[in-house]
Amino acid sequence: MSATPPTGNIARFRKYVQDMTRLVEKHGADEPTMLDEGDKLLTALVSHDDWLPAAFAVPSTEGYRQYLLHCDPLERFSVVSFVWGPGQQTPVHDHTVWGLVGMMRGAETCEEYNGVTVGKPFKASGKHRIEPGQVDRVSPTVGDIHVVANAYTDRASISIHVYGANIGAVRRHVFDAETGAPREFISGYHNAVMPNLWDRSQEGA
Repeated sequence: MSATPPTGNIARFRKYVQDMTRLVEKHGADEPTMLDEGDKLLTALVSHDDWLPAAFAVPSTEGYRQYLLHCDPLERFSVVSFVWGPGQQTPVHDHTVWGLVGMMRGAETCEEYNGVTVGKPFKASGKHRIEPGQVDRVSPTVGDIHVVANAYTDRASISIHVYGANIGAVRRHVFDAETGAPREFISGYHNAVMPNLWDRSQEGA
């Protein structure tokens, strides 16, 4: 992937990437620490809506968009902007790795399927809403199967996701809730270029 010119306060996102890289270098094998400390870093990032380049905030009428913002060179973590058009939602799906979801614009609803058995009918175990500045967690250890939707039917919403892998290359599953039958998928990404975090030529100008 090539890089797009910097937009807005890209230094904020660059610092987040640097902090996450340090965290994964020190605690990458310790999921509870990654979730706890990663939660703090992502909360700080999504508490500001001044850094995401416009090209990675564009919704589509064809479905929600997944824009890769950064992938660690060793694929230990990836950061993705999820852009939801009005009323859009995911199918029932899992992740197979730890993940953090930070709400930045609009709101999402999350319907959990904890304690279900693959191959048997699924029943939702709960539902909650995520507002700007809040962070949600997923993983096989804390709850990994859910449906996520834009809470609004009249506007777009944007959340920032960080996962403990190159999530667009991970073999995961969507499920038929009526039967619990799984189907393997690899999500990929919707962009061919990524934000340029490293051009400092205009900083302080």
